[in-house]
Amino acid sequence: MATSTKKKTALSKEVSPKRIMEMTWSFASPLMIGAAIQNRVFDVLDGNPKTLEQVAKATSASERGLRALLNGLVGIGLLTRRGEKYGLASDTAAFLVSTKPSFVGGLLLHADQIIPKWLGLAEIVRKGKPATSVNQRGPGSKFFAKFVEDIFNMSYASASTAADTVLAGRSGTIGVLDIAAGSGVWGVALAHKSPTVRVTAVDWPGVIAVTRKVAAKHKVADRFSFVGGDILDADFGRNQQIATLGHILHSEGEERSRKMLKRVFASLASGGTIVIAEFTPDEDRRGPAIPLIFAVNMLVNTDDGDTFTFREIKSWLEEAGFRKVRSLETHGPSPLILADKP
Repeated sequence: MATSTKKKTALSKEVSPKRIMEMTWSFASPLMIGAAIQNRVFDVLDGNPKTLEQVAKATSASERGLRALLNGLVGIGLLTRRGEKYGLASDTAAFLVSTKPSFVGGLLLHADQIIPKWLGLAEIVRKGKPATSVNQRGPGSKFFAKFVEDIFNMSYASASTAADTVLAGRSGTIGVLDIAAGSGVWGVALAHKSPTVRVTAVDWPGVIAVTRKVAAKHKVADRFSFVGGDILDADFGRNQQIATLGHILHSEGEERSRKMLKRVFASLASGGTIVIAEFTPDEDRRGPAIPLIFAVNMLVNTDDGDTFTFREIKSWLEEAGFRKVRSLETHGPSPLILADKP
């Protein structure tokens, strides 16, 4: 009996349910951040710490609601509190103030689009298919048109880094093919870097309307042409020097991605470069967490989508004819993948 008691005592000290209990409330953090963004909490606190009363006056939100929200944000480390005044943590100030170009909170404004689908995860796991797929033109066009503009900033820094790399050494008119353009962020970043860039943006007609709007907002629409259609059927043109695929392979799945890469290869001129942004897990799929969780997101939202390793994507690129497949470190969650057409 004494030995059994000792084993139980040792086990209770080594194993705790704390981590699992904290995960039980993981859903709360993004919803709290979204509520703070929509009530301008981070914007109001930018620059100067404020009391609860001052935040309530500036946002017109209730003191009761703000007290709970502000303290919750302190608890997860996004706000600081000294005495009665609340302030922004350094990363909050950098990335969650909506007026800053580094703002990346746009996706959190669309929890009503994302979370309801995840509530059916158990049944989706059993069937292996979602109720609706966002890479089908009807539901997909409506889904993406709602939020692609809000996630523009999430990719702009990476797109800007890519632009510096792929534009180096090129002269004259530079044709850019922006596939599944969405907000147009990849083409916009390239156009910002060089006045000789000419972008062909391809996406579903309902989404291209948003691409057109964003390009105009960034004063580069006169250097864009817009092609509405499916990425396996639309006209990609010929002799493009750069092609960008910003976070599209994961929703297409392996078969469609391999077909698309062959189409891109045919559209590029010799010496052209493809730029791919993806959430890439390690080769053994043990991490990082974001690409692995995003693979579940693809299960929830697509028929065949997944996340793919660098080695998998490299093999598809080489199969299509690309060479010099390499990675480029950026500020994004995964390195970009670049390859050249001989």
